[in-house]
Amino acid sequence: MKKQLFALLFALVPCTAMAAGGASVPYSMEPDLQDQASLQNGMKLYVNYCMGCHSLEYQRFARAAHDLGMPQDLVEENLIFSSDLAYNDQLHIAMDSGDAEGWFGAPPPDLTLEARLRGTDWIYSYLLSFYKDPSRPTGVNNAVFDLVAMPNVLEPLQGVQEKVCAETDRPVEGAELDPLTGKYQSCETLQVTQPGEMEPDEFEEAVYDLTNFLAYVGEPSKLQAQTLAPKVLIFIFIFGVIAYLLKREYWRDIH
Repeated sequence: MKKQLFALLFALVPCTAMAAGGASVPYSMEPDLQDQASLQNGMKLYVNYCMGCHSLEYQRFARAAHDLGMPQDLVEENLIFSSDLAYNDQLHIAMDSGDAEGWFGAPPPDLTLEARLRGTDWIYSYLLSFYKDPSRPTGVNNAVFDLVAMPNVLEPLQGVQEKVCAETDRPVEGAELDPLTGKYQSCETLQVTQPGEMEPDEFEEAVYDLTNFLAYVGEPSKLQAQTLAPKVLIFIFIFGVIAYLLKREYWRDIH
C-alpha cells in the first residue's frame, strides 16, 4: 500500500511542476462569477469590440442571457447586430476565415476556451499591455505577446499607450547601463500619453469585466455550480443531523 502511495505521489509531482511553470504576467485578477453587473458589461464590451473578429462558437446568446439575467428583447436590441444571427444562435462572426488568413496571416482564434487555455491573468495583462510601435503593421505591439498581429481594438477607450524610459541606480530586468551617466535606463514602463474615453481606473475595470466574461464563457456550468453549492452544503448538514439522530435511535436498544 505504501509503495502505491509513493508511486502516486511521484506521478503527481511533474504535473504540479508543469502547472506552476507558466509564463509570468505583470497583472493579476480574480474572476467573480457572482458579479452579474460585471459579466453583463463584459458581454457588452465583447460584442462591441471583440466580436468583429473573434467568435464564441460554443456559447449561445440565449444561454448567456439566461445565466447573466438579461431579458431576451434587450439582448436582441443591443447585442445582436446582424440579421443572420438569432437569439438562440452561437456568437458567430461574419468574417470569412479565408479572408482573415489573407489579412492577418492566420484566422483570429475562437475565444470560447481562451480563459481555460491561457488563464485569466494572462488575458487581463494582455489587454492592458498594448503600446504604440510604429514598426508594426498595426502600429502597436504588446508587452505580454511580442510581435502581436492583433490591433489594439480597445484604444478608443484606453487611449494611446507608449513605453516610457526611466533611469535607476540599480539594475533591473530589461534595463541597459548608460556608460556616460553610470545609471541604468529601463524603457519597459507603459504609460498612457494620449487619453482615451476612459480614465485609467475605469479602463482597468472595463478590462476586468471583459476578462470576467471570458472566464464565465470558458465554463458556464461553474456559475450554476457556485450558485448551487451553498444549497448542497445546507442539505448535507441537515441530512447529517437527521442521519446522526436516526443512528442514535437505532443503537439505543443495543447499548
